[in-house]
Amino acid sequence: MSIHSKPLSLQINGKPVGPVSVPEGLMMIDFLHEYLDLTGSRLGCGQGICHACVVILDKPDGTSEEVRSCITGALFFDAKKVRTVEGHARRNDKGEVVALSPVQQKFLEHYSFQCGYCTPGFVNAATVLLERLKRAPVARDQVEHAITAALDPHICRCTGYVRYFEAVKEVVLGTPGLVKESK
Repeated sequence: MSIHSKPLSLQINGKPVGPVSVPEGLMMIDFLHEYLDLTGSRLGCGQGICHACVVILDKPDGTSEEVRSCITGALFFDAKKVRTVEGHARRNDKGEVVALSPVQQKFLEHYSFQCGYCTPGFVNAATVLLERLKRAPVARDQVEHAITAALDPHICRCTGYVRYFEAVKEVVLGTPGLVKESK
């Protein structure tokens, strides 16, 4: 029996990767961890339920979406643009973090995590939400509903939901252009 491999080329966190020969059944989370040493996405349930493993897929139309990397094969991402939690902070030429993203900063300020295992998924979910609201602002009276809808699929075993929610709400309400006044 032999393992069939195919070439994979994609962009991760703004940098080209590949072509790299990968086994056909390799899940994206394993590619990130084992081939690129990007271990921020977490393997929680391995069944696509907890969402600790999500990465952001940037679509050609400028929209983005979360994709569960534990149940999505690496080859699905061929010729696509992906962001991992490692790609959110701003870095200098040496690769050192010089500024966190607004979401990461608010998560720290609110101490939105306990063990931190689910945090990468929540960071990506909140980032996708902010990007969606930049394109289509939500009415002020719908902010909490929008945040709940974005974060609901994510499971936190330490029950940090309130702190995640409050941090995201602060980012949404504090970022100009994401909220429109209700009529």
